[in-house]
Amino acid sequence: MRLDEIDYRLPPERIAQVPLEPRDSARLLVDCGSAEAEHRHVSDLVELLVEGDLLVVNDTRVIPARLRLHRSSGGAAEVLLLEPLDAERRQWQAMIRPARKLRFGEVLLAGDGTELVRIGGRTADGDTSEVTLLGEGDPMEQLVAYGEMPLPPYIGARLGEPERYQTVYAEHPASAAAPTAGLHFTPELLALLELRGVQIASVELVVGLDTFRPVSELDPRNHIIHSERYRVPNTVLDQCSAARRVVAVGTTSVRALESAATFGEHEGRTRLFIHHPYKWKVVDLLMTNFHLPRTTLLLMIDAFVGERWRRLYQTALDHEYRFLSFGDAMLLDRRAN
Repeated sequence: MRLDEIDYRLPPERIAQVPLEPRDSARLLVDCGSAEAEHRHVSDLVELLVEGDLLVVNDTRVIPARLRLHRSSGGAAEVLLLEPLDAERRQWQAMIRPARKLRFGEVLLAGDGTELVRIGGRTADGDTSEVTLLGEGDPMEQLVAYGEMPLPPYIGARLGEPERYQTVYAEHPASAAAPTAGLHFTPELLALLELRGVQIASVELVVGLDTFRPVSELDPRNHIIHSERYRVPNTVLDQCSAARRVVAVGTTSVRALESAATFGEHEGRTRLFIHHPYKWKVVDLLMTNFHLPRTTLLLMIDAFVGERWRRLYQTALDHEYRFLSFGDAMLLDRRAN
């Protein structure tokens, strides 16, 4: 496989900067295999899913993980917390800026002068650092007081309502980014799906470093993927086995389900790297947003529907769909022909 096989031209004006309201008014490109794709809306899932389908969502909750700080010299610094390294959530794996200038042991300050973060050593992967949250009290309360929602760098607009970067079913504060396909659901839509006979199950995958890292290897299958924490309740795989179709909401739900089925462990850490060829074990349909080129997420899409992802993406571009985190979505069927 070559890197250009997961590349495409994404015009900047196609990158959504703000979410739509209501959430389920986003457009939904429905994969019909060899036939022309259908142009629908997320609210139409009530018609597209049927009794016996199982909708699986990732209920991880985004933490205010971006800390805009300054050095004692006055220079600006930024820390993006990725994952706690201890039970107390004092030690974290983080991305830091300016990485080359920040010294081991250096203390960074919040805007009010509070000493908030101490820089540690580089982690084994070389891409991140260990940092320590300073002070007393609950570290999560510190993040609420000083942190911001970690919107991706391609979103330049400020988010007026932080909860708009959370799914309506988010429960477990853990992630450095939202499972964005789930941002399209409303409580009303979920209730209508249940009335139709669609079951809804929750898993967890903590969104980590690979969300922020493009693939650079000439053969993208040689990309080193980072591990992420996942949890699939014991009953969910049983529900999947009994379901008419398993419909995963987002690539993170896919990774959690396929990891549990592949490794036979309902929770832990996964380095499962899904790319072509891959033998699918659980997921039949995938609802997902449109992804950046040259990413592991696009590799997963290629493994799910093959080369027709290019036609689907070009259709979305031609019809002015909105891309990436706050953009529109598509519903893919890996069994369509």
